[in-house]
Amino acid sequence: MRTLKITLEYDGTDFVGWQRQAEGVSVQGLLEDALAALEGAPVTVHGAGRTDAGVHALGQVASVSLTAAHSGATMQRALNAVLPAAVRVLEVVEEAPEFHARFSAAGKVYEYRIVNAPFVSPFVHRCAWHIPMSLDVAAMQEAASVLTGTHDFAAFQGTGSVVSSTTRTIHRVVWEPGGGHDRPLVIRIEGDGFLRHMVRTITGTLVEVGVGRWAPSRMKDIMASRDRGQAGPTAPAAGLFLVRVQYPVERAG
Repeated sequence: MRTLKITLEYDGTDFVGWQRQAEGVSVQGLLEDALAALEGAPVTVHGAGRTDAGVHALGQVASVSLTAAHSGATMQRALNAVLPAAVRVLEVVEEAPEFHARFSAAGKVYEYRIVNAPFVSPFVHRCAWHIPMSLDVAAMQEAASVLTGTHDFAAFQGTGSVVSSTTRTIHRVVWEPGGGHDRPLVIRIEGDGFLRHMVRTITGTLVEVGVGRWAPSRMKDIMASRDRGQAGPTAPAAGLFLVRVQYPVERAG
């Protein structure tokens, strides 16, 4: 039995999310069905992150155990031949038997993209949040400065979530300026882990600052409150990308 690490990207617009569900098309379900055809038997794929409906990925990682002896390059070509165009396998490499896409991960990098212009390009609208009113990006950056470090992010967690701890460490928050209808403002957040809807709620809160409804200093008070009701709205799924999953040791395949 071989353990494989599969890196893939997808446009999540038309999927119910990563995780296989009773109804609707999921990325996990598509990948499991494609791998089962190669294995000749049902397989179970484990993803590094359960992206929600409409969320995209540039570097989702999945792990799977197979007996099939095909090379990684052959598997990549075979999978891309049957997967829909909205899902592409970037790489397939063999890993140590104990490798697990989720439990072996040391951190993740997410991006949120905002088009801040009177209208949005038809080639971008599926992958960004369109905000026509002017945003004070400097104020948003000031508000975001309190995010780095180890904090309790309960105020930015989706309602109904059940986790053992809401404490996470954010290593970096990086901004890429946008401009016009087809060049999004990008907020990139790198951390050791993320709560459900955490990046989208942080973004929704920053936008409240950006449009002038809240002062940048409120961000610190929201975090200290640990109350989801104090934070801003959950930003739309369309603007969120899982960019990269980080592992302690990257093996050559």
